[in-house]
Amino acid sequence: MAEQLYFRQLKAGRDFGRNNPVCVGMDNFIYLIGDRVAGQCVVVDPAWDVGSIVSAANTDGMQITGAMVTHWHPDHVGGPLMNHKVEGLPKLLELSPCKVHVHRADVQFVKMMTGISDGDITAHDSGDRVAAGAVEVECLHTPGHTAGSMCFRCGNALIAGDTLFLQGCGRLDLPGGNVEEMWTTLTERLATLPGDLRLYPGHDYSGASAPLEEVRRTNAILQAPDMATWRRMMGR
Repeated sequence: MAEQLYFRQLKAGRDFGRNNPVCVGMDNFIYLIGDRVAGQCVVVDPAWDVGSIVSAANTDGMQITGAMVTHWHPDHVGGPLMNHKVEGLPKLLELSPCKVHVHRADVQFVKMMTGISDGDITAHDSGDRVAAGAVEVECLHTPGHTAGSMCFRCGNALIAGDTLFLQGCGRLDLPGGNVEEMWTTLTERLATLPGDLRLYPGHDYSGASAPLEEVRRTNAILQAPDMATWRRMMGR
């Protein structure tokens, strides 16, 4: 299955959005995951420059058959951002019609941000799996950054969106942010995962990937001994 697994990390300014200074500044990562034999893949958080994302998949001989959303913020799904209109899910549905997979707690926000309809979306719970050919991606509900934030696990990869970076974690002062939920996510929900998983974040704020055991050892926000300390660290 390792040879069958297709996995590609796309970086803002390098693989897409080269001529968009806002995109380059946001430093998003977008992921393609799928089955090389079937020639099918899902795209995680398609935004900014959807044509280049689709072209990257097609150049690799892959067809995008689904979109998976880590959370509803516009730099991950498209929509208005700081007086800019970010291209996203609507453009993907135009170029590669497919289902959009979202945690049910974020569905209304994805619809509000992008204008896509209920018929475009499949709502998920933690533990659900999304298939691309014979490859399955597991959905893990990891609230904190938003109520419906998800991480995606496939093979030895954990795509964390804005839940966890190599250093730090997603902001908690944006709509949907919750300091208690993020503490539970980091100390309970993600703490049970194997350390040899490789963490792939939603932004290149502190690196492109690292073993989860290394992140646990070096990420300062994971060193808080209790909730009170965690709150002080987060300024909450």
